[in-house]
Amino acid sequence: MIVYLKFSLLFFVIHFFSYIIAGVTDLQLAKKMYKGKNRLYKSFFRDMENQEESLRVAKLLIPSQLVRAILMSVVLYPVLPFLITLSFWAKFFFMGGLMFIYADFSSAIPFSNTIEGLVYLKKEFVENRVFWIIQLEAILYSILFGLLSAWLLF
Repeated sequence: MIVYLKFSLLFFVIHFFSYIIAGVTDLQLAKKMYKGKNRLYKSFFRDMENQEESLRVAKLLIPSQLVRAILMSVVLYPVLPFLITLSFWAKFFFMGGLMFIYADFSSAIPFSNTIEGLVYLKKEFVENRVFWIIQLEAILYSILFGLLSAWLLF
């Protein structure tokens, strides 16, 4: 039981670190999508320039990511014994690929960088520039998560 608890807590730390680094990096490229009067996502994202909404997001950031990381880690419990036996690079490709493919690109949620988004969203949300800027965050997160997981998680 302690092994699983340690795995989930370390999974959270790795996830949160990767999530913050990838998000902050991407935000530098995507400011016009998330901020400002003419931002692309103004119809469905909270206005981070509004202090009340920004405080709400800040208050929920860590708890929401903790829940997310615990749920993602618990799903891996049955395969932990197998994952431990893999080489560093196999762990990296498995964990990074899992995050990129399952948690992002192939997600059932339509967004600017998912297969579902390419099918269902209006053109302005998936044009090349938007797709690749958002995809960069997913790729960076997946690489960081895969590397840190392979190094620290097993």
